[in-house]
Amino acid sequence: MTVHTDQRARPGFPTRVDEAACDLNDLKAVLAQAPGDDHLLGLCPHAERIEQGAVVYRADRLRAALGADADSPGTVAAELDFVLDRGPGIFVVAGAVDGGTIARATEAFEALITAEHEAADTHGDHFAEAGANDRVWNALEKLASADPEVFVDYYSNDLIALGAMAWLGPGYQITSQVNVVRPGGKAQSPHRDYHLGFMTNERARQYPLAVHRLSPRLTLQGAVAHCDMPIETGPTMYLPHSQKYPLGYLAWRHPDFIDYFDAHHVQVPLEAGDLVYFNPALFHGAGTNRTSDVRRMANLLQISSPFGRAMESVDRLAMTKAVYPALLAAKRRGMTESDLANALAACAEAYAFPTNLDRDPPVGGLTPPSQYDVTAEALDVELDGPQVNEQLDLQARRRLTR
Repeated sequence: MTVHTDQRARPGFPTRVDEAACDLNDLKAVLAQAPGDDHLLGLCPHAERIEQGAVVYRADRLRAALGADADSPGTVAAELDFVLDRGPGIFVVAGAVDGGTIARATEAFEALITAEHEAADTHGDHFAEAGANDRVWNALEKLASADPEVFVDYYSNDLIALGAMAWLGPGYQITSQVNVVRPGGKAQSPHRDYHLGFMTNERARQYPLAVHRLSPRLTLQGAVAHCDMPIETGPTMYLPHSQKYPLGYLAWRHPDFIDYFDAHHVQVPLEAGDLVYFNPALFHGAGTNRTSDVRRMANLLQISSPFGRAMESVDRLAMTKAVYPALLAAKRRGMTESDLANALAACAEAYAFPTNLDRDPPVGGLTPPSQYDVTAEALDVELDGPQVNEQLDLQARRRLTR
């Protein structure tokens, strides 16, 4: 089954998809519609140049445009939104963060890495082999606690905020993870990012195509370079315009898509202080660090939409503990598995995030077990109430940052 790449509703257009619908020719057709560099630059009047398909802005020029008149911030934001959505899916702001702030934040991040090594508290990466990187999960909160002055200087940056506002609007929430790829660190597998990008294909195909199109608008991926990153250091590999392919959340694990990415990806060299933002649906992956002496450090920004939250605050831990004995009794009376799942879904938290990835790392995949998963497994083997309560409390504590 071939999916129409223009994504318009029409008879026969699927609302649910699976791997059989993924067709590399559809991705190629999407990429073939990309405008040439000159045309793209004409559509982005505030840009400095197009490099390897990415739109590159100069920080001083962008700031001048923002201060030109009252309407300019909205005009610039609309341009950045176009680049991320209907353009190549990636832009760079050269010189976005000043060198002094980068140096002070880098020193703080290095201290965090050293402290975690001394505590034997090292962490792997979602898409690379454990031990290849130094990873600081929740670097946002850790920096705020360790050096509040540096935090304020770093995150008061108007261009970091501009990208977030352009894609998500007000009320966004920032998280960050510092990633250091050591000399010889191998490239990541090409992938898409959070939300659907962190799910197995089995899970992702349960969502209708409309959600596959929605997922990228819920998150903005970014990175601030904390060292110079010439190509030999392995800056992130991208496939410009690939965010427009509607089935990419299922396709990125396919060998033919991986081979195509390996043959056609591009990389943009960066300097310390450069800021990159990209659509989370863009096919991408960190490159191989081919140097013998550069520890490639980036502060990875993952900025979330304020939407997607329930209207009321609900204590799902207390609810699940209260309901579990009734679920167990209903199972023993013969309630069907699907009906039990429906009742459990109404009380337990079924999504693994947000969590503390230091203490609640992914197990056998890209996500840790959720409250729902813990309860469902207990129900399957018919644990009693006190045993389940203990497991639920442990799961809840793993998610806390302190």
